[in-house]
Order: sequence, then C-alpha cells, then structure tokens
Amino acid sequence: MALNIIVCIKPVPDPQYYDKVSIDPQTKRITREGIPTIINPVDKNGIEAALQLKKTYGGKVTVITMAPPNAVENLREALAMGADEAVLLSDRAFGGADTLATSYTLAKGIEKIGEFDVIFCGVESADGATAQVASQLGEWLGIPHLWNVFSLENLEEKTMRVKTKIENGSMEWEVNLPCLFGVARQLNKPRFISAMGIIKAKNKPLATWGKNDLIVEDARLGLTGSPTKAGEIYTPDLRRKGELLSGPLDEIVDTVIEKLRTAGITIRTASTSCSAGEGGA
Repeated sequence: MALNIIVCIKPVPDPQYYDKVSIDPQTKRITREGIPTIINPVDKNGIEAALQLKKTYGGKVTVITMAPPNAVENLREALAMGADEAVLLSDRAFGGADTLATSYTLAKGIEKIGEFDVIFCGVESADGATAQVASQLGEWLGIPHLWNVFSLENLEEKTMRVKTKIENGSMEWEVNLPCLFGVARQLNKPRFISAMGIIKAKNKPLATWGKNDLIVEDARLGLTGSPTKAGEIYTPDLRRKGELLSGPLDEIVDTVIEKLRTAGITIRTASTSCSAGEGGA
C-alpha cells in the first residue's frame, strides 16, 4: 500500500548564533537577518519516520515549510536525506504569523499538494517551543491527530498503531488514516546525509508558492491573522540594594538578623553552654 506522506519542517536559528538573535522593540518580531538557519531538530525525526514508512510501504515523501526564501537550503537538506519533493510557502503576506496563522497557511499549502495519508510534524520548535502547530494543523485539516508520538507500530488496513508519551507513562492508540502525528525525539534517530543524497537533491522538485498560489482568506494570514500579540519588551532591573554596616562585629550581626526578620525571613539562633563535670581535674 503506497503512502503519500507529508512532513512539515521549520527553519530555526542555528544554536551557535543564539547570541546574535534579538527582538525588534517596535515590531516585537525576532530579527533573523544574517543568522544561519537549520532544520528544527525534532522535525528531522519526522522526516526519518516518513522515510521509514516509505521504505516499508512505498509511496512519496513531500516536505513543506512556511519561511523566507532562504529556507530553500533547508528544504534541499531534507531532499538530501531522502524526501522526494519539497514545497516552500513564502510571501510577505505570511510574515509575522503566530502559530494559528502559520498552521492555517500550512493547511492551505497541504490542500494544494493534494491527497495525503500521513502528516508528520515535530512536537515543538527550538525557537518558539509552543507545541501548538501540530494540533492546530490537524484541526484545520479536520483529521485525527496525536501529539508526542514516540513509537509507530504496524499499519493495517489504513489503521496505524502508535504510542504517545504522557506525564507518568504512555498511551496506545489505533488511528485511522489520513492522520497527523507530532513526533518526539525518542521516535528514532535521523539518518546522516550522504554525498549521493546531496547530488540527487539538486534534481528533485522544489516548488515555491505565494499567497496567490493558494486558496486563502487574507484575514487569516500573517500578522493580521494572528490573535497572539506581544506585550511590552523591557530589560528587568537586576541591581541589588546595598547598605554599609559599621561598628563592632556583634552589633553588625544583630543588625543583619533583625533586617532579615523584618524582611520576613525566619532566623533561628542557637546558644551553647559549657559546664565542668563533677570530679573534674
């Protein structure tokens, strides 16, 4: 049974450049110019899961992302891992999107791709870590979706058995296709990219779609379609108040203890006494 598999990935800032990441105080958006990006690490687990399913059942793996034009390099990396096709959703109208607007745009891109059986996403991104996109995307598409999937069992008659992590253990599910899985890192170990994979990736299809290529509602895109609004940005005052105490040591200690008690801190003092035993030398 050949499967049409889609993997959603997100380019995130390279951790080696985190000290260069800043937030624009006016737009409240992350400034990414000049900062190299990598594929969100747990999204690679999604790519690996898709490739393993394809190896077992046959089919096609398509990778999709919503990102600026330079994300082409990240998509090429996914193609070098073994994906068959890639789609970049890129348009100024998509800029400033929160998770809701992002998931909406991804859903419209997936609808344009056409029929699918399984969609994989990482559980969360390394830069935002909201863990919302996978579930939101499943809702936009109206398909069963599970989050924190760490085990894919067998596939029988369009039904897949999976396991998800919960706080004190795990749960087992039977999910009808088409469906979406937000995968955890424990699911697998992503493969290394071979030289032959890099060569083959250069000739694989990579499409770029903008707003006019999709059937969308403008009011749901980008900053306009994002109900999440950033608050004020400020640097907290981390200075500590100091007070110079002078005088005999005993008086300074008593003053410090009194000030701590005034501040609501419980201070217990211990007293010791010595006495000579009877019959001492």
